[in-house]
Amino acid sequence: MQDWRWMTAADLGRAIGAGEIDPVALTEVYLDAIDAHEFRDRIYARVTHDRARAEAAAASERAKSGFRRGPLDGVPVSWKDLFDTAGVATEAGTALMEGRVPTQDALVLQNATAAGLVCLGKTHMSEIAFSGLGLNPITATPPCVNDHEAVAGGSSSGAATSVAFGLAAAGIGSDTGGSVRIPSAWNDLVGLKTTHGRLSLDGVVPLCLTFDTVGPLCRSVEDATLLYAALEGEKAVDLGHTDLQGVRLMVLDTIVPDDVRDAPRAAFQSAVERLQNAGAIVEHRYFSQLFDAFNLAGNLYAADSYGWWRDLVEANPEKMFPQILERVRGGKDVSGPDYVAGWNLLRDIRKQYAAEVAPFDAVIMPTAPILPPHADRLLSDDAYYKAENLLALRNTRVANLLDLASVTLPTGVPSCGIMFNGSNGGEAALLRLCAAAEQALA
Repeated sequence: MQDWRWMTAADLGRAIGAGEIDPVALTEVYLDAIDAHEFRDRIYARVTHDRARAEAAAASERAKSGFRRGPLDGVPVSWKDLFDTAGVATEAGTALMEGRVPTQDALVLQNATAAGLVCLGKTHMSEIAFSGLGLNPITATPPCVNDHEAVAGGSSSGAATSVAFGLAAAGIGSDTGGSVRIPSAWNDLVGLKTTHGRLSLDGVVPLCLTFDTVGPLCRSVEDATLLYAALEGEKAVDLGHTDLQGVRLMVLDTIVPDDVRDAPRAAFQSAVERLQNAGAIVEHRYFSQLFDAFNLAGNLYAADSYGWWRDLVEANPEKMFPQILERVRGGKDVSGPDYVAGWNLLRDIRKQYAAEVAPFDAVIMPTAPILPPHADRLLSDDAYYKAENLLALRNTRVANLLDLASVTLPTGVPSCGIMFNGSNGGEAALLRLCAAAEQALA
């Protein structure tokens, strides 16, 4: 039964449907593994034993009677601690929200529950989701699966590690600048960043309401596709009959190749060769306007986050990790006219980018330019923390600034991912392409 913990969510769902796995037994395997795990309290903020058992029992009855709600009915997953859960604390990784207990579930959690997914609990995260590293001395810092002294990536750190350590079939996280894709890449998972607004943010504690998105961290593109459908409350896209023959991929040569370290660079080059061997046509292009978009990012992110968090932050600034406090306070001095002008320029850049990449099926790049750094050095060296945090999120931020669907896939090299950026609203086409790419990279 321990093998169940390493199966994909889709395979677990199929086994439940075939009567080979009972959701009650499956959930107990996960709960037992969580409670016995050495990193339990560094990965899970709260484990919802009673809810998980009740939902598993209901899924078991549906399976026996032949009335399953969908392909993932009875499959246990984890939830980042910024998704509201009725009667269970949701604290967004910060002491500023300690003891906050919502009265109802976030809408995406309601949709997932309606699809039969079992809620195992809430996972740790970067404080208020404002870091790509996953370091959180306020609550807990989950370890990277490939190096337990290193951070797991953020801000959906616990979401990724709950899957990577076999403590959930999948994790649900959020992505504002890379927070699904960085921890997915550093823990050898598939991560989907959705187009802004595609999945509901109702009941999700915000970081930047203009950039926040919801997405899954999981073991396969099929899992990402099924989870995306469950979160949206829609039917999953068909992944059948996909290949890379004639697919046009653009390697972005602006900003994202700079300062990529040896392991991620070699992993990306090897992945590109495998994609070409499977029939993909790869071309290099430059998009100079990306510099303008990056120059806007600091003001837009900081002003948005400070606008929402200001009252809580300024009431108790001493409760925050100083690095996060400094970042969120960066929005204090952004003027209204500068903010509006920045958004007007960014919308124009998005239109120019869409026209530039229209001939291509996806744009590819290394997911992260760096490997996960060690937590001790991040805590002891402020300059190192700032530099690594900005570099970690640099490549993923492209899709957030340009509002694109984006997927990271493992390359086969530990903690090194390859990212595929699709179009705005192009999740279905991107997932089909990534299903083929996954096979080529296997």
